[in-house]
Amino acid sequence: MPHIEEPKLISGNANLPLARAIARRMTMHRGRAVNLVDARVERFNDGEIFVEVYENVRGEDMFIVQPTSNPANDNLMELLIMADALRRSSAARITAVLPYFGYARQDRRTKARTPISAKLVANMLVGAGIERILTMDLHAAQIQGFFDIPVDNLYASPVFALDIRSQFPERMGEITIVSPDVGGVARARELAKRINSPLAIVDKRREKPGEVAEMTIIGDVKEKICLVVDDMCDTAGTLCKAAEVLLENGAKEVHSYITHGVMSGPAVERVTNSVMKSLVITDTIEATEAVKSAPNIRIVPTAPIFAQAILNIWNGTSVSSLFDTETLSPIYDGMYAAAE
Repeated sequence: MPHIEEPKLISGNANLPLARAIARRMTMHRGRAVNLVDARVERFNDGEIFVEVYENVRGEDMFIVQPTSNPANDNLMELLIMADALRRSSAARITAVLPYFGYARQDRRTKARTPISAKLVANMLVGAGIERILTMDLHAAQIQGFFDIPVDNLYASPVFALDIRSQFPERMGEITIVSPDVGGVARARELAKRINSPLAIVDKRREKPGEVAEMTIIGDVKEKICLVVDDMCDTAGTLCKAAEVLLENGAKEVHSYITHGVMSGPAVERVTNSVMKSLVITDTIEATEAVKSAPNIRIVPTAPIFAQAILNIWNGTSVSSLFDTETLSPIYDGMYAAAE
């Protein structure tokens, strides 16, 4: 009998719950079991990472699920070493599924004598034998150009659009999408178009990283439900300050839709005590217990869209089709039935 190539998933330790959820969704779509490849990813006493794959992967189409989130360096090294192990085990193709691409904020030289770390990471991934990248909401879309291999950049905005229609079914006319800075306007505008809402911008001036000196609102937010849209929330300082400024400028209420919940340092406490009614994040980064228990933080799943994207890559069909609400709605299995 000829060998039937199947998509095979393997996961590091960065976000095992998401990897397992993707495997479950692929099982539903395929009608046959899709399990994570049996392997161990461990550390020696001195911190060195060791990987051993227990299953035969020769000639297989391999997908490594591993966001390079905190601890970024450990998770990145796990990914590189797993890729090397698979390449040396004669895998036919290796695709890195990075729901969150770490080091993406270092995508250009902002000062003299500074690195472009995102490009360095791209070189390392390719050098490890990875032949394709699947990620979500890159901090800067041009990072795709750092790679000489195919990069599929999924967007959270179609999922957010479904969620917004579900959460505000009778109030869609009151919504205004807000970009928390000028650099995120394209991302916010894309979501605004999807739900046919106006756009506002928070113009902020930083004196140094992590500190916001001044904020000005561009656009009309008076008596509006403001939805702040961004790709990541790190310490949440800017986000919480933007919510305050929006309310001071007449907004009725403020919610936030953020793809990657980095949530480092005092982020959870700030969000919990902020004037924001809710913060919606995805599960691209595994949530801490503090995030899960926060009363005004909600997590939406990305496993359905990642599972379908992996199957489309394996089948050689369109990944960009997942950017359409009509295509995405059935994948989410009526989760947002109220949006229809």
